[in-house]
Amino acid sequence: MLPTVAFSPKDYDTENIAAFRLEPETLQKVNQLFTHYKGTHNFHNFTSQKAPSDPSARRYITEMSCGEPFVRNTWEFAVITVRGQSFMLHQIRKMIGLVIAVIKGYAKEQVIERSWGQEKVDVPKAPGLGLVLERVHFDRYNKRFGGDGLHERLEWDREEEAIKAFKEAHIYPTIIETECEEGSMVSWMSTLPIHDFEATVTETQDSKDQKQENADEGNNSD
Repeated sequence: MLPTVAFSPKDYDTENIAAFRLEPETLQKVNQLFTHYKGTHNFHNFTSQKAPSDPSARRYITEMSCGEPFVRNTWEFAVITVRGQSFMLHQIRKMIGLVIAVIKGYAKEQVIERSWGQEKVDVPKAPGLGLVLERVHFDRYNKRFGGDGLHERLEWDREEEAIKAFKEAHIYPTIIETECEEGSMVSWMSTLPIHDFEATVTETQDSKDQKQENADEGNNSD
């Protein structure tokens, strides 16, 4: 979950967040950009300490989309849903961070496709405040054991309403209240101009050290 002001033009006055509303055309563009992530790609640029040649950097994304905006505490928010086979450290935050950079005009759309290549690309990492693990999927287990008469299928269908109620009562209000108080997204947005999306980053010891710092900082998030 994030405030939709994240997708505002780069010159938008962030002192007036409550007035911002996401245009349907911009939402459509956001979702068009998210389609780039679907399928299997080499996400070495979206995590820490993974070489392009590392097979574990290849991940399979089945869904990524941004839902319709809604207003809470006068601010407009939206929920981005991403489903994949598995995720690496910082991967989701960087996937969202790069799309925000493109929407705001700091990077060209082609940078997403370029990030699958061997070269190191400067990918910004969006704040982790709104990140929620929605559910774990047991598709492979259910296919293998769910119909053998000995094991129950592991599914969430019967809990859907309870899950939705818990999110609405506890998780979403906490995210919204904290965002409105601390402004983590707006603060992070101010760092986007320092990224160089055109350059090829040659890895040095300094960048390796920074990777380690990032890994230590984000051990409890994606």
